[in-house]
Formats: sequence, structure tokens, C-alpha cells
Amino acid sequence: MARDTTDQTPVRSIADMTEYLAAGCKPKERFRIGTEHEKFVFFTADNSPVPYFGDRSISALLKGMQEKSGWEPILDAGNIIGLGEPSGMGAISLEPGGQFELSGAPLETLHQTCKESQQHLATLRDIAEPLGIRFLGMGGSPKWTFDETPRMPKSRYEIMTRYMPKVGTKGLDMMYRTCTIQVNLDFSSEADMRRKMQVSLKLQPLATALFASSPFTDGKPNGLLSWRGDIWRDTDNNRAGLLPFAFSPDFVFENYVEWALDVPMYFIVRDGKYHDCTHITFRQFMGGAMKGVVADFEPNMGDWTNHLSTLFPDVRLKRFLEMRGADGGPWRRICALPAFWVGLLYDDGALDAAEALTRDWTYDEVLALRNGVPAKGLSAEHRGRPLMEIAREVLAISRGGLVARNRLNGDGVDESIFLAPLEEVLAKKATLAEDMLALYHGRWGGSVDPVFTEYQY
Repeated sequence: MARDTTDQTPVRSIADMTEYLAAGCKPKERFRIGTEHEKFVFFTADNSPVPYFGDRSISALLKGMQEKSGWEPILDAGNIIGLGEPSGMGAISLEPGGQFELSGAPLETLHQTCKESQQHLATLRDIAEPLGIRFLGMGGSPKWTFDETPRMPKSRYEIMTRYMPKVGTKGLDMMYRTCTIQVNLDFSSEADMRRKMQVSLKLQPLATALFASSPFTDGKPNGLLSWRGDIWRDTDNNRAGLLPFAFSPDFVFENYVEWALDVPMYFIVRDGKYHDCTHITFRQFMGGAMKGVVADFEPNMGDWTNHLSTLFPDVRLKRFLEMRGADGGPWRRICALPAFWVGLLYDDGALDAAEALTRDWTYDEVLALRNGVPAKGLSAEHRGRPLMEIAREVLAISRGGLVARNRLNGDGVDESIFLAPLEEVLAKKATLAEDMLALYHGRWGGSVDPVFTEYQY
């Protein structure tokens, strides 16, 4: 997230917070696709990480992008920590370890989404090349130790860094050493939100398997296909993972609000200063817990919006739904991830089929699949069936949904072309992580350094 929200509208009730989420409902013709992707930043000379400060640095990249794009700088204590498109249609932000993120504009088609990411990477390369910098598309940092990983001067990250070791064993690795591709998708009503939330929660482990690309840590194999997926199993289970209450046939916006109210906060912002609130929940904040600590102690809508952005379930509900299960990866996968979910969720027939396929999947079954996928990938089993078999069914549904959408490019080609990287996984019966491991044990001669050449942007 590039910029924390400021909105002084008072929040006085659960109804206020529920209505905020419900305001995301929109007619189908206004559905959009918002794609986000993160990448590691490294020096080509020695594959070392790029620091924040200096002439050849993360901050230099941001300043160069500002000059090229005309986007507005986002500052934190005087340091540039992101860029915002002036009309609010997109942003560039930094993850804690310097992972460089594009939060794309809400677009109508996957053709536009893919063009957007291509243009972003081309512009970024123009700035980075003279500095000897390139970018790596993977789900986990393959070589640098935690201590070698840089730190970004961002106030919310200072609070999170202090807090994470108190609530899990892997939160700092999540913050500093992982990358993802995400897509944000719309809903038309509470019922439509419920259907999409339930289908996507149940299929998120499949996305983790299909996009697995984090088999290395500290310069060697880590025994997993998605190290990133494993990290999320013990980051902060108060605010991350599956949501058992969302599996209910009666799940509504208010259920999510009630859950979010009891998740510990990270911060509030007052007069540009971040105040650590990790000792209280939002419900306690509503009850006056910050009285006497800050002058403006009553919650406002900016506080609520920021709190929602610090919740990390596999599918996050805001005024849209965020698909959060996939590892980062090479450029074609930036297009494939939104294609996978748009095909499943934005066509009525495809959504019906995906819902029928997963209708009786239980929370415990999905949790078991989620726990098995980081190590086993598409070899994990659900009800005695390899996930690979289920993947073929789901990908066929997604392809059918994209064909039915019939959104064509200038050559008359529909959006299903963007599923090609996933269809290749199924054809080879191997994830990208398994490809990387085969190369490591073969042509790469036991070194992870070739990833920086072969999987760079």
C-alpha cells in the first residue's frame, strides 16, 4: 500500500463500518481489474540487494519514476516511499525489504492490465539500467540472508517489525523476503461478494500451487515449492489465513466487520505521526482506548480503512476482494494471475461451475490443502485426488469464463491467451519452482545465482 488513508469522517457504529464495505457493490458493467505485483531489486554486477539510500538506490528509482511519470511523491518523515497517480488510478510503493510494487489502475480488460505492467517495467528498466539495477520475479528472496536484506524507512513497517515476532515465527520473512502477484476484483451485492469470497477462499491453495516459485532461501533449496506459502502458515494467525466464518452460507459484510474489530491494530496516524496501537483491538479503540494518549482519540473512517489494509486473510475484503495466495513470478505470470481469477469470477457461468465444484468443500479440508501445498504443490491431494487433476478442471472453467467474456484485443484474440503459463505448468506436470530446482541440480551446478539472469525483468 503506497499511501495510508486520511478520512476524518467519524466512525461511531458497526453499521458505519459495514456500510463502508457495502458501498463497494456496483453493477457488473462497472467491474474492473486491479493488478498488483512486487519484485526484488538487485545490482546486476554481483546480484546483491539495492539499498534505500544513495545515488544507486531504491530512492533513486522512485525519483526517476517520478520524473518520468509525473506521479506525486509520497513522503514519510521526508523520505520518498512511493508515488501516486494524481487521479488516484494507481500507485508505486515499497515493501519492507525494498520490494518494488506497482498497484495498477482499475482496468476493464486483461489486455489493458498486461499492457500496463509491460509499460511499467519498460519505464522502470530505462531508469534502472544506467544504475546497474534489474528486477527479479520470484515468490521468495533466493539468496540474501535476513540481515543482508535492506530496510525501507517507512513508519508502519517499523511498528510491524517490532510486533511480528510477538505473534508468529515467520512474520519478518513475510515482510522482508517475499513477493506476490495479486488481483483486486469487484462484486455486485452482498450475495455476490459471498459467492466470490467462498469460491476464492477454497481455491486459493490451488493458486499457491500453480504459482509456486520460492524454492530457495539463503542460497540453497529450502525443501519447499512455495516458501512464501509456508511463511503465511505462521505469520500472525489472528489476522491471516483462512476465515472459518466466511464458509457459512449466511456470511455477510457484518461478519467480516465483527472479526476485524477484534484483530489487534498496527497504528493510527495523527498530524502525520504514526502511533503504535498493537496493544489494542479496533473494538477497544472504539471504546476509547486511545483517550489520553492522543488528542484526537476517536476513530475515523481513515483509521478503519487503514486497519482493513493491515488484515492478511487469503482473500481480503475491502470495497473489493483481493486474491492473496500467489507467489510473485516472471512477467507472463503478472498477466496469468488476474486471468485465472477473472475467468472464474467475472463470468456468471464460470462462477456457477466453480461454485458447484467447491460447494461442499469444508473449512478443515481447505485448511489441510493449504497446509500441504507449500511442500507438495500440485501433488497435494484433496479427497484422494491429486490437486493436478482439480487444477485441470478449474483451469478449464477459467478459460471458458474468459472466452465467454469475449474481450478482444486489436487482433481479435480473447483474454484466455493469458492463461498460457498455467496451461504450460499442467502440460509439463511441473511448477516453476520444480523447474528451478531441476536447473539448480543440473545446468546451474548447485548455484542459485542464475535465477537473477533467467528470471529477471
